Order: sequence, then structure tokens, then C-alpha cells
Amino acid sequence: MSKFLVLPVAAAALLSACAALTGPAPVDNAALPEAVRAPAGSKQLAVHIVDDGKITYECREKADAKGSYAWVFVGPDAALKVGGKSVGKYYGPPATWLSDDGSKVTGKQLAVASNGAANIPLQLVEATSVGGDGLLKPVSHIQRLNTVGGIAPAKTCDAASKGAKEVVGYKADYVYYTR
Repeated sequence: MSKFLVLPVAAAALLSACAALTGPAPVDNAALPEAVRAPAGSKQLAVHIVDDGKITYECREKADAKGSYAWVFVGPDAALKVGGKSVGKYYGPPATWLSDDGSKVTGKQLAVASNGAANIPLQLVEATSVGGDGLLKPVSHIQRLNTVGGIAPAKTCDAASKGAKEVVGYKADYVYYTR
């Protein structure tokens, strides 16, 4: 290889590695439903991909309708990834994002927007607690975008199946913002 090609090749590899730390290109918030747009003045910090997440649901009796049952969200369990490599995890409740660098965000849902009947909704979350030094320390808001799957099971939920748990798969992008 020519010595003149080494520097451009090395520079391209370095740029590629830096891009892999934050994930895909910036989100066009103007193209999103207004309810889940990042607050004005927010700056996108990073994107983590969930490509094999799991959500647990439990068949429970409805509190406001005795004798009626429904699948109730219990919690998520997912690996957060960048470039296919695990960089942390997402779990709850409460909704918690934990980075391998030790930083952590816990949040509360501010808004949702439909992403079709077969997918969990898009979501905007506000950070209620942050900890540890690292990538997630300055996070103020998180969006859940590009959702696929994750809805409650289609199986029957009735008195006979009360207490049954079902785990469904989902995919999503979690986009982190700072002010």
C-alpha cells in the first residue's frame, strides 16, 4: 500500500469508529408526531438500538372492571447496542437505561404517539434521575423511535389464565438528548 493511502485510510477508520459510538444520523424531530418531539433547544447526544428486546406482560383482572381481564405491561429487558455491539441495558420498572460505562438514567413517560397497531408506541421520556459518570450523565430526555412489535399478546386473557406471563419481542431506537 502506498504511504499516501495510509493516512486517508486511517482517518476514515477513525471517523467510522467515532460514528459507531453515537449510532445513526441525527433525528429529524420536525418529521415526528409533535407529542414525542424532543424539547426545543435539546441536542442529540447518542442513539442506542434494541434489536432483540423483550417485554413481559401478565394476565390480570382489571381493577375497574371485576371479572374482566387484560394483558398488563410488567417490564422490558433489552440490550442497548451500537453497531451490533452491546453497550448497556434497558430494564424496568421504573424505566432505566444503564450504560456499560456506569452511567444510568431513570425516566418517566411524558407522551406517546401511535406507530401502528402492531407496534408499541413512540415515546418521549423525561429523565428523573441520572447517575454515574459517562455517556448518559447529561441526559435530559429520551425518545423511543422506530418501534417494531412489543404489543400485548393476542392470546386469551381470562380467569383461567390469570397470573400467566407472556414475553414478546420488540425492536426500537432510543435517542438521548441533553440541554
